[in-house]
Amino acid sequence: MDSFVDIGNIAEVPVGRTKAYVVGGRSIALYHTARGFFATDNTCPHRGGPLAEGDLIGDEITCPWHLWGFDVASGVCTGNAEVSVAAHEVRVEGERIMVRLS
Repeated sequence: MDSFVDIGNIAEVPVGRTKAYVVGGRSIALYHTARGFFATDNTCPHRGGPLAEGDLIGDEITCPWHLWGFDVASGVCTGNAEVSVAAHEVRVEGERIMVRLS
């Protein structure tokens, strides 16, 4: 997907929270950290756990199924840099959150 897609209002995802969206037929997880908004694929590469249902601590999301952690900005697994989820570009325009799939 080459263009940004409007997925919602910034008020829908307070700081420290996550939310799943479907964009272009893909499930993505949106994270709101103290550094801003970030998005990755919503599926953990380990066993398919829904990352948006995990715990967001700082800039790391932890899969709720088997506790694998991922950096929300890069998608890289914090325990094994050879594993990652796709990270997507996010921008905020006014009150709207826009995502472009990688």
